[in-house]
Amino acid sequence: MEMNQYLSMFIDESRDHLQAMNEHLLGLENSPEDIAIVQNIFRSAHTLKGMSATMGFEDLASLTHEMENVLDLVRNHKLAMDSFIFDCLFKSLDALESMVEDIIQGGTGQADVTEIVAALKSVVSGDYAKGGQAAAGSKASAAGSTSNNGAELDEFQFSILKQTIEAGMMALRIGVTVREDCVLKAARAYMVFNVLEQNGEVIKSNPAVEDIEQEKFDRFFTVYYVSHTDTAELEKQLSSVSEIDQVEITVLDEAKLSELTKPVVAEAKPSGASALQSGKSDGGKAPEAKKPAASGGAPVSNRTIRVDIERLDALMNLFSELLIDRVRLEQLSSEIRRNELTETVEHMARVSSDLQNIVLKLRMVPIDTVFNRFPRMIRDVAKSLDKKVDLIITGADTELDRTVIDEIGDPLVHLLRNAVDHGVERAAERLSAGKPETGTIYLRAFHSGNHVFIEIEEDGRGVNHEKVLNKAIQNGVLTKEQASRMTEAEITQLIFASGFSTADKISDISGRGVGLDVVKTKIESLGGHVEVTSKWGKGSKFSVQLPLTLSIISAMLIRLAGEKYAIPLTSIVETMAIRKDQLRTVHGNVMIEYRNSVVPLIPLAKLFDVPGSGEGAQEEDIQIVIIRKGDKVAALKVDEFIGQQEIVLKSLGKYLTGLFAISGGTILGDGQVALIIDTNALIK
Repeated sequence: MEMNQYLSMFIDESRDHLQAMNEHLLGLENSPEDIAIVQNIFRSAHTLKGMSATMGFEDLASLTHEMENVLDLVRNHKLAMDSFIFDCLFKSLDALESMVEDIIQGGTGQADVTEIVAALKSVVSGDYAKGGQAAAGSKASAAGSTSNNGAELDEFQFSILKQTIEAGMMALRIGVTVREDCVLKAARAYMVFNVLEQNGEVIKSNPAVEDIEQEKFDRFFTVYYVSHTDTAELEKQLSSVSEIDQVEITVLDEAKLSELTKPVVAEAKPSGASALQSGKSDGGKAPEAKKPAASGGAPVSNRTIRVDIERLDALMNLFSELLIDRVRLEQLSSEIRRNELTETVEHMARVSSDLQNIVLKLRMVPIDTVFNRFPRMIRDVAKSLDKKVDLIITGADTELDRTVIDEIGDPLVHLLRNAVDHGVERAAERLSAGKPETGTIYLRAFHSGNHVFIEIEEDGRGVNHEKVLNKAIQNGVLTKEQASRMTEAEITQLIFASGFSTADKISDISGRGVGLDVVKTKIESLGGHVEVTSKWGKGSKFSVQLPLTLSIISAMLIRLAGEKYAIPLTSIVETMAIRKDQLRTVHGNVMIEYRNSVVPLIPLAKLFDVPGSGEGAQEEDIQIVIIRKGDKVAALKVDEFIGQQEIVLKSLGKYLTGLFAISGGTILGDGQVALIIDTNALIK
């Protein structure tokens, strides 16, 4: 039991050190002369080495020791950082993360790190720089070609599959053929890889993942793969992906593995370039492959308790019922007016408020848990595409429901890769357009109402509206007559259309639409929405709107004629009353003056067609709620303010779906039902 406690501490601290080393190494890449950053990385490596040795994880200790030797030379000004050393250290971190993950899953943390260690030793000895072999090896493998004398796998990938077979797990070679009439090959391939990654680890793909994403393949691609899943079930899942013609799965044993590919055995001590660059040809998957966990090992539990999300749902529903009863008790207590009852109800309200905060926070996770892997990913993608890109993240502490956090990662990865690959131009093209040679991608998250917004904005080439429109007409997505009436904003949204792509060999925005219909479908399945704004030559901004999925929110109850509605407090700027003579009409729209600006007035009762809504027309004062969405402001006209209240957000069920500007309903203390207004839908 005591050993498990130490192991739990080791896992927690290892994760912290590895994340810190990744972040510092990215910072050092921008400031290679900053010795203070090197000192921070060295300290983390030294601590990790000591911890690993104490716990008996020799492979971890060995690798961190070699990293320490390289960093020691750099911090003592005996070695200058270059791209090969950076790649060496990044690949070392990938291997360390895989070994720690293996330990978490109950394994021994052992892995074959001989090639990475050899590469680090070649840096210390200076052999890697002799004769330009490292640079040549780096370029050859970055090009994605099979540089191991015609073999499909390099030695590192062959070693992973061989160890997998020896450990009793399944190593597979999967051949996938898409239909001849498939118009969205890359999107279908993306869905295939999504299925594979849910069931195991991709070791190698041929062609490379980057080429597949850009549709640089005919109809067929192969994947070397490690999985626990039954082959029949795997084949069924892969075949269910639309427009997939054929799936062939070959279970590899050692004999078949040797027949399919012969590993390169170097006669001399390797410089490390080929070993570390091998991940480039398969999208960086190979270095991330985990060594199979030792048989019979049990996953290690750390100092947290994992609770099934269904239990949290049940807890939330029970508390929701308690809240409805609390509001009812408060109402009865105000009517009965007995001190003992009032005091008891007030105490219960305070206790239940504290309980409510805890229940809500149980499900909420900072979006940083998704964002923190993106700087490294952007760095690797930009490097493989020979582009210079800065990623600026804001709002990483924004919290989102756990169920949404778990699902949003893949769509964001796709949008960010899209921004680097198809948005940001190469340095020469940017300079000729009068832009800085380094492109900038902004990743922002913020709350607005009962939603979270995530924005991905880049200063790249943008969407060519004329090109998109011509392609849409050519593909039959719309007619010339429809096209003539479309605004630029509507044309931009066409890149999300199913089966639509602008990809061709001469297009400046080749591949811009590939897979975006898949991204849109995924976000909408979470109850969210995605839209894009773009200006040709200036860049694009993808805005993803996601529900908080909170069951309890603070709201302002208002009355429209005989009906009650709730407006989330997070959307409200202020409430006020204005006189009728303060109304203005601009181009047929009713507006009001608000803080040195003019904002539109939305008559809610008329919008929702509430019965009897015209009866208060003679009143001089008009009740107004000012709402905000981002930097846009609007005013809502209401009949009466009832007051602030915490309400339980309830779904309207399967039959009342897609209602305009309504996000759900709530049961009030007196048993009445009030609809909850989605203010984001009212501001365009």
